[in-house]
Amino acid sequence: MVWATRRKIRISRAATAWFIRRFVDPRAVFFFGSDEEVLAQEAQGAIGFHCPGTRYPKKDENGLIPIEALVNEHHPGDAGLVRLARTVRDADGPAGREEFPEAAGLRLITVSFPEICDDDQEIVNRSTFLYDSFYEALKKLTATRG
Repeated sequence: MVWATRRKIRISRAATAWFIRRFVDPRAVFFFGSDEEVLAQEAQGAIGFHCPGTRYPKKDENGLIPIEALVNEHHPGDAGLVRLARTVRDADGPAGREEFPEAAGLRLITVSFPEICDDDQEIVNRSTFLYDSFYEALKKLTATRG
């Protein structure tokens, strides 16, 4: 399946792409473009995310960002993924207002992805290790806290 989002992915879009490939669609192909190009891709059958007017807009009617909506659809009982998705929302929001302390660190790391990678596909590939590790840590954290 083709998944489409805006180019120059960073915090939320990188995490969403990781979640899609890891838990929803292991063979996902990602298209990165302008808002108009993303909408055109969705009109041709792609699933759009983090773009106005797409299936998973930047925030849905319940205020959820795409990774939160996808976690709720596919793995709502996984406390580590729920925490990861909420932390991503925190990291993608205003600095200094984080609910979770790890959000500030996640923001600091992921905001510079476009500056160290040549393209968005490289960001998806290289950030997999970060999100796999973060998820493992959050599974342990949420298991100990209940």
